[in-house]
Amino acid sequence: MSWKSLIATACLAVTTHGFAVEPAAKDESLIRAGIDAYVAAYNRHDARTIAAQWSETGEWVSPTGHRVQGRAAIEKEVAHMLADKHSGRLEVLEPRIRFISPDVAIEEGIARVMIAGQVPADSTYLAVHVRKDGAWKLDSIRETDRPEPPPINDNLQQLDWLVGRWRHKSSEATLENSVAWSKNRAFLIASFNVSGPGLDDFQGTLVIGWDPVAKSVRSWMFDSDGGFGEGTWTRDGNRWTVKFNQTLADGREGSATNIYTHLDANSFTWQSIDRKVAGQPLPNVGEVKVIREGAAAEQARLMQ
Repeated sequence: MSWKSLIATACLAVTTHGFAVEPAAKDESLIRAGIDAYVAAYNRHDARTIAAQWSETGEWVSPTGHRVQGRAAIEKEVAHMLADKHSGRLEVLEPRIRFISPDVAIEEGIARVMIAGQVPADSTYLAVHVRKDGAWKLDSIRETDRPEPPPINDNLQQLDWLVGRWRHKSSEATLENSVAWSKNRAFLIASFNVSGPGLDDFQGTLVIGWDPVAKSVRSWMFDSDGGFGEGTWTRDGNRWTVKFNQTLADGREGSATNIYTHLDANSFTWQSIDRKVAGQPLPNVGEVKVIREGAAAEQARLMQ
């Protein structure tokens, strides 16, 4: 059985008292809170809590068409799956909930499993919640592998390893970065946030794309201070060098050479050298290691 089995069961039964003719906003809030609770149960390998969210006759259908019928069978299946140390950690992305009737709700979304040393794997799911004896129960799950859309070009595909959530933390600052493909995989879009003691959060967006005229990877950056810039990327093995030029919010011009070194599926290093503002040199930023979010905890668990 695939480790992806049942990852789409991202919902927790919640008890409700009373139901208006139109579903109350609190009921959707309860289901969304339940999604977070289910993810926590999955990540601590709690099969009993997961199975308790199902109705007695609940049915799960895997991407391969394998069916598991009934709460007891589902608990056994989940326990077997989570016994594998490579079952990974679960995230549920952008779940959408709609009510068919006061007693039936549909949940749709994307389930992502992260395994140390591997690229995160996504699947789509459709879950049916039913209200029985005053409690919401999961009655059906249909899970489907999420097909990878063909890339617009193979050149940008070289940076697919950047997709995901990343984090670097030190006593001086914390860097958080989230990278995702745009529609049709035409661009990589990164949102970043830098925070630290006594610092105002510094945020921004980085868009990475392929320039068919220059025949090179290029990027465009926009930050929360009002600055903007662009860079040209070149590759040497697992090392990417970005020649970056920026216009600051006060009109001064800046430049730097930023270097990304891809270490493995869950880590890379970043450094910035040859930094200048208005022609005046600035200190280099030494090499820092950036870790895929959740990977450090997962690696420590596997070593136990």
